[in-house]
Amino acid sequence: MTTRLSLFNSPLLLGFDQFERTLDRISKNSAEGYPPYNIEQIGEDGLRITLAVAGFTMDDLTVQTEDNQLVIRGRQTDDKSRIYMHRGIAARQFQRSFVLAEGIEVVGATLDNGLLHVDLKRPIPEPKVRTIAIQQPAGGQEGGSSARTIDVTPEQGR
Repeated sequence: MTTRLSLFNSPLLLGFDQFERTLDRISKNSAEGYPPYNIEQIGEDGLRITLAVAGFTMDDLTVQTEDNQLVIRGRQTDDKSRIYMHRGIAARQFQRSFVLAEGIEVVGATLDNGLLHVDLKRPIPEPKVRTIAIQQPAGGQEGGSSARTIDVTPEQGR
């Protein structure tokens, strides 16, 4: 029996169970090698996934988002009228999944010269600062005040 060591079992990392499940799903999908793909950054907030799908038409491909995953499927229908002397181009079906971070939006997809391009837009996060009021327990009155405010804004000028 092997004990699995979790990356997220630190008491300092709260609420990261979903990330751990996502990493498990990614590691299972990463064993697939077909079709090959590239991921590139396009501009400041754009990404492009390019898959090599030679021999597939637009009707053979589907691009869908399912929860927080981008799922690309390819299924070619066999043309019974063709007689192959040699068949070296793969005509197998595939499914390739990419886990999307919160807020990533699929902008569109194009098929050009055997390459399927899927464009994504990544939102640029704005820093969130919130002040939390510190309350005193109902029974005690330390220092005369019942609530104090601590500002959690980052130091400026660093």
